[in-house]
Amino acid sequence: MGKKYKESVKLIDKSALYAPSEAIELAVKTSKAKFDETIELALKLGVDPRHADQQVRGAVVLPHGTGKKVRVLVFAKGAKVEEAQNAGADYVGSNEYVQKIQNENWFDFDVVVATPDMMGIVGRLGRILGPKGLMPNPKSGTVTFDVVKAIEEIKAGKVEYRVDKTSIIHVPIGKSSFEPQKLLENFHTLMEAVVKAKPAAAKGQYLKSVVLSSTMGPGIKINSAKVLE
Repeated sequence: MGKKYKESVKLIDKSALYAPSEAIELAVKTSKAKFDETIELALKLGVDPRHADQQVRGAVVLPHGTGKKVRVLVFAKGAKVEEAQNAGADYVGSNEYVQKIQNENWFDFDVVVATPDMMGIVGRLGRILGPKGLMPNPKSGTVTFDVVKAIEEIKAGKVEYRVDKTSIIHVPIGKSSFEPQKLLENFHTLMEAVVKAKPAAAKGQYLKSVVLSSTMGPGIKINSAKVLE
């Protein structure tokens, strides 16, 4: 552990469960790197992701964005190409980008959007994009003919959340340079979406643990009973 990390750990009571506002203030205080660290949430859910009816997945637009410039790749054809370009997509195309990803291991993008009529082509990239969480999906709004809305929401701060095989969701809620109130509003928006997405098949405690941290900082435990207060 580095010197700065050790200093940060001293600011946190590891046995305590903090209120969201306190945790956010601590996450900002313990962000001591020279770059603008990301503030990230890790949610342990009481679901079994091996069962299809216990998957937790969705997307939500954070009111203050994530602070990250998001590069969008759009698979489209015809009039949708110009629509996507005008809406601010970073890359728009078809087969040429499939080949670029397959042959050149090209990943200069953060989100992939596709119109439904392009999914036959994009499907070839399933084994490459899937494990990286980049495959377009109707549930997250990235498979749509309304490419303008999709791009605008992504650029405005839309984040996807998806439970992994260990029942954990990792998702950013902003940067350490954000005002604490803005981080808190982003936090509440995300938590409301995740709580609303609770599967009917999930039994027992849904939010098992809620932990906040900066990129290089220690984890700060949040009282899961107070996440929506």
